[in-house]
Amino acid sequence: MPPTRAPAIEATSLTKTYGIGTRRAVPVLRGIDLHVPPGTVFALLGANGAGKTTAVRILTTLTTPDAGTARVAGHDIRTGRREVRRAISLTGQFAAVDETQTGAENLRMMARLTGLSRPASRTRAAELLARFDLTEAADRLVRTYSGGMRRRVDLAAGLVGEPEIIFLDEPTTGLDPRSRREMWEVVRELTAQGTTVFLTTQYLEEADRLADHIAVLHEGTIAAEGSPSALKSLVSGHRLEATLTTQEAYLRLTERATHHAPETLTLGFPTDGTAVDVRALLDELDPGRTDFATFTLRTATLDDVFLALTRPSDAHADRSRPPNTLGLTHV
Repeated sequence: MPPTRAPAIEATSLTKTYGIGTRRAVPVLRGIDLHVPPGTVFALLGANGAGKTTAVRILTTLTTPDAGTARVAGHDIRTGRREVRRAISLTGQFAAVDETQTGAENLRMMARLTGLSRPASRTRAAELLARFDLTEAADRLVRTYSGGMRRRVDLAAGLVGEPEIIFLDEPTTGLDPRSRREMWEVVRELTAQGTTVFLTTQYLEEADRLADHIAVLHEGTIAAEGSPSALKSLVSGHRLEATLTTQEAYLRLTERATHHAPETLTLGFPTDGTAVDVRALLDELDPGRTDFATFTLRTATLDDVFLALTRPSDAHADRSRPPNTLGLTHV
């Protein structure tokens, strides 16, 4: 059998607290573990403030963890910072390009900074402009580019040095649907060529379409992880979505539901999707057949997973319980 390839990213018990020693100390990461195989897309999901960007900053050597270890592209993030930086690129939430230069000038500048000669820099810039469908706009100032074009230039700049691993921290924030899908195609092309992509996003559809493996970060820990389909199975395969006839009926059934839309008096209830289970659920929830105005059977989505796993924790919850990974019984 061929030898097993080393993980592109491997982290153990990463911990980070801001404001240590003060009354305003904020624990952001509470000992997270990550394992990312090479040539895959790994998505880290979480609400605002969950710690996604902090995790990226640690793995890209921009921030030092308080505790824990991590290796990126085979190099320790503490003792091999230079080697890590040579092997990666980072695209942040906002395009970091010089708007007073053209697209071509931005890429040639980045190529020169990586050590390429002037002729090689021109060649590399032309290759990337063509790859990202920017050749016609190459000689225009970046300030005239659309949001999607700026993001493509930003990502192209990160690929000048042909990194092994690309970190994309919410790369499609603020983009229109067409530009977002263009970015998705770029990510697919990169992984098809063997590049590893570490993606943070708040767009669950984005993670569902792109990621081979997803981890949900909540209150500093990994709440669950697995493939998109496996994560969906954690909250049941289907959901019975019902619109209630009255406010009273809605309030009575709220605690039974996993999905709530009070503005439309709509609730969602987990089900396995079989006719027997749906009929039994309808009879149980609406025995008099007067409370449900309409109902629809839906397949579970990552939205359902995210909402189920990131509910505010009970003040008395057992924080010593380990995070959920597929194969464990708790959710």
